[in-house]
Order: sequence, then structure tokens, then C-alpha cells
Amino acid sequence: MRVTLLGTGDTTGTPTVGCDCDTCAEARRLDVERTRFSVHVENERTGESLLVDFSPDFRHQFLAREVPLPDAGLVTHIHFDHLDGLGNAYRLFDDLPVYAADETDPKTGESVAETVSRKYDYLDRVTVHPETPFEPFEVCGLEVTLVPVDHPPLICFGLAIEDPETGAKLSLSGDTSYGIPERSRAVLDDPDLLLADGIVPASLSEHHPRGGKHLDADGVPRTFGQKHMTREGALALANDLSATETRIVHTSHFYPAEEAFAEPLAVDGEIYEL
Repeated sequence: MRVTLLGTGDTTGTPTVGCDCDTCAEARRLDVERTRFSVHVENERTGESLLVDFSPDFRHQFLAREVPLPDAGLVTHIHFDHLDGLGNAYRLFDDLPVYAADETDPKTGESVAETVSRKYDYLDRVTVHPETPFEPFEVCGLEVTLVPVDHPPLICFGLAIEDPETGAKLSLSGDTSYGIPERSRAVLDDPDLLLADGIVPASLSEHHPRGGKHLDADGVPRTFGQKHMTREGALALANDLSATETRIVHTSHFYPAEEAFAEPLAVDGEIYEL
């Protein structure tokens, strides 16, 4: 399993357009980017690949990275920075199956699969496949399991991707607070690589109108506000799940410049062989 991090940033990316903060300036100096979130997973045995989330930066990501166009896609939730790149399927694919959860969200009255299908009904070469959380399904010769996480007010999903032949496992937290249900944690447990949402360091929680929550024994917030993990929360989750390797993703330009590009915060273009 070859994993390429196409997009590792939050909804504005880093550098952020029109921003001259120290962190965005440092990103330009280092010539690194964190575009909106997307992960390319290639099954090297079959030559097929799966794209997790369709970043609005789809075109730029695929021009910048040496990865093939996906044979299938998966959408974790309906926020634009994870979905709106699907419009790039126009003229690029003869047929693109896209997988998404079938659980109805009381906030929208639709499942993720239904929203994707409705929003992109004009893309006749895209076929949406509803999948039930916790029930594994096969895509590109890999076993995929969607699990609900905690990203109010929407229902959002993390996932585990496993190679049934080699046992290699990739877990993605999805957009979530630290409050991931235990049943979901059990599916995500023991990955070779964990991609964990860590939008800011815990020290910035004091600037959020809701502060932070899921405090550890030292009072450090593992959740920033109510929707995303802090860096410390992402690392705590990695420890909880016994992850062999962890990369923190969905990071914002609000990290102080001296911390923004330190380990284990990911940047676009990283490649992992599992």
C-alpha cells in the first residue's frame, strides 16, 4: 500500500491566500504547502488506487504529484474542503465509483452518500455507492471500513484501510474532536500509519470562543473548541490506538511559525509504503 498525502491543510490551507503571518511566510520560504485535505492510496499489487476526499485543490495536487488518477473515491463528509474537488471528475473519468456513508444526518436530512449524489447528479460518469458504517467493503483490492467520529453539528466519518494479503493498515481519524466513540476506535486501532486531525496546538484553545475540552490529566485540551483535535489530542489518540507511525494533518496556519513545520506535522507530498 503506497500512501501519498496530497493535501494536509485545513479549510484555508497554508500558505493562506492574502496572509503574511509568520507561518505563511515560513511556508513560502521553505517552499512547502498544505493544500486542502486529500489522500491517495495505491494498491501496488493490483495497480489500482483510491482517493480519500476530493479537495478543491484536486487539479493542482494531481499536477504536482506523480500519482495516477484514482480508480475509485471515498468522501468522509460534506464540507467543501473535502468534497468540492469531485467536480474535477468532469472529462477525466469514464467511470468513477465514489463511496460514502449511508447513515442519515439529522442536521441535513440526508446521508453523505445522498448529498454527494444530489450535488453531483450532473456527473453521469460518477456512481455513488452508499456504505454502512462498521461494515467492511472492498475497493481496489483493499478492505475499507467507515466509522463515525465526532465533528458537530455534522455526522462525519473516519476510516480504516487494510490490505487483506499483507495486513498493512492505514487509519484516518477524519475531521473530529478527541471524542471518537470506543466502537470506532476499535476499528481504527493498531495502524501502521495514522493520519490524525490536529488543527492547532492546545495552547491556542484559550483563543477559541468555546475554549477546549477533553482535558488530559494535566488540564491540556485534546479538543480545540468542539470540532477538531489539538496537536496534543492527535498525539494522545495515536497513543490510544498504538499507532506505529503518526502524521498530523488538517493543520492550520495558526500554528506558531517555530512549531508549524516540526515533527510530526505533515506537509503535502509525503509518501509512505505500508
